[in-house]
Amino acid sequence: MKYSIGIDFGTASVRGVLIEIETGYELITRVENYPSGIEGVLIDENNPYLARQNPLDYHISLEKVLKHISLSAKKKKIKLQDIIGIGVDTTGSTPIPVDKNIIPLSFHKEFKNNKNAMAWLWKDHTSKDEAEEITELAREKRPQYLLKIGGVYSSEWFFSKILHLSRVDKKVFNAAAGFVELCDYIPAILAGKKTPKEILRSICAAGHKAMYNEIWGGLPDDEFLTSLSQDFAGLREKLYFKAYPAGVCEGYLCKEWAEKTFLPEGVPISVGAFDAHIGAVGAGIAENTLVKIMGTSTCDMMIFPGNKKISDIPGLCGIVPDSIVPGYFGLEAGQSAVGDIFYWFLKTFLPQTRSIKDPYQYYSKLAEKIYPGQTGLLALDWHNGNRTVLIDQKLTGLIIGLTLNTKPQDIYRALIEATGFGARVIIERFQEYGIKVKNIIATGGLPEKNPLLMQIYADITGREFRISTSSQTCAVGAAIFGAIAGKEKSGFSRVEQLQKKICRFKDIVYRPIPRNKNIYDKIYLLYKNLHDSFGTTTYNKNLYNVMKELLKIKEMYG
Repeated sequence: MKYSIGIDFGTASVRGVLIEIETGYELITRVENYPSGIEGVLIDENNPYLARQNPLDYHISLEKVLKHISLSAKKKKIKLQDIIGIGVDTTGSTPIPVDKNIIPLSFHKEFKNNKNAMAWLWKDHTSKDEAEEITELAREKRPQYLLKIGGVYSSEWFFSKILHLSRVDKKVFNAAAGFVELCDYIPAILAGKKTPKEILRSICAAGHKAMYNEIWGGLPDDEFLTSLSQDFAGLREKLYFKAYPAGVCEGYLCKEWAEKTFLPEGVPISVGAFDAHIGAVGAGIAENTLVKIMGTSTCDMMIFPGNKKISDIPGLCGIVPDSIVPGYFGLEAGQSAVGDIFYWFLKTFLPQTRSIKDPYQYYSKLAEKIYPGQTGLLALDWHNGNRTVLIDQKLTGLIIGLTLNTKPQDIYRALIEATGFGARVIIERFQEYGIKVKNIIATGGLPEKNPLLMQIYADITGREFRISTSSQTCAVGAAIFGAIAGKEKSGFSRVEQLQKKICRFKDIVYRPIPRNKNIYDKIYLLYKNLHDSFGTTTYNKNLYNVMKELLKIKEMYG
């Protein structure tokens, strides 16, 4: 038997899995939480947009996960030399300022406690103004840069964060010999790379977040970058000129990390990629199949044959060749907050739930007893901005229909419904531009734990939802690419070959209930009224009818 390791760097923890390649069985799993910050995130109470991470946490947690896998493998009589590949996925865009030896600047005494020298986590939105500047400059000088990323550059992405850093902390910016995405950093250190120039950069990170495309020669050109800021003169030289898909071999496990983790030196390491893209592979993505990775936020992934013409789709986070499955365009959309919204609500407004063992289950049971439209409430799911299709981090959440009879469970259900309506907007955008959504697979923490949410999503979208069997699809997807990086021993060079052996689904299928769907179709039209009114400058329909229509639907229940 041959085995592959997948490592998934999430927002709060690192997860690892060892899979048996021929059977797809997940033999060993391990989760290690980051020790710093609040659930792994460094925040600023005076700046709600700031979210950083301590790169040292990545080292500590990675070492623990890999050491656990190797020791557990020995106990199971698995020969460590039969581990033929390691794959890695991470959050993104999560760039790290590094020195000439790929050492994070936060490891230096001078910058030890400086949040600007830490990793800039994907959900850091401090660069929202810079994102708007990049968008405006690209519209004026390089409109082609925006065509493949939905028409708007985001504060969640690479260059907006680097531009903001150059303005708020010149010392850190000038000290950096390069800026390395987390998904590039981890494979590089495992492989013992010594300089930023040696790192094979991820096409997933480059194409979706850094305006990279081979059509115009890779990253944005020097003239464009220096037009953004004179501080960016020479920046392109500090970065990279070529990017690669996952499955390409980054290098081989170096002596240092082999000794730390008890794994054999020389195991092939795959080029990294982002968690949602890799998770889509682990969940079983295929043509005409939408994979929803549902957790604190939601990422929606689809693929389209690379040999066919594809339209530029406004509002998508990227249309990038080879970014999910080699040979296909990778299409990314998503919602900036989903599980985060539910957590925010319970944490902020329901302090009495401290005496309740599981407040999610408690309020889900109460919300299950409520029929569609019975609350009279309608919400917008923009508590962390809108990622797709508006791409606007300055949008905020909204609830209308509140009365003196509104109960906490009413609001909880309305927030779930809001995220479902947001999911439908994304599906309709795919369909509008000829990307057929025939199947939907859900994966992540929410589908596992919240049947109410899944039924509401089925009712709102009018589509069936299947659930991936694995609760670690990102790590499993990473293991698939680890096996491809080690193809000389695994014998597998194509994603589809491994998916047939590894990807499975639960027996339960969530199907739309016709009566619920009919009611949600009516409410969705009202949601779209709010969505287009607050989210665009061109919509001019009066909102007078929204509250009145919600009351009419509510009154159906007496």
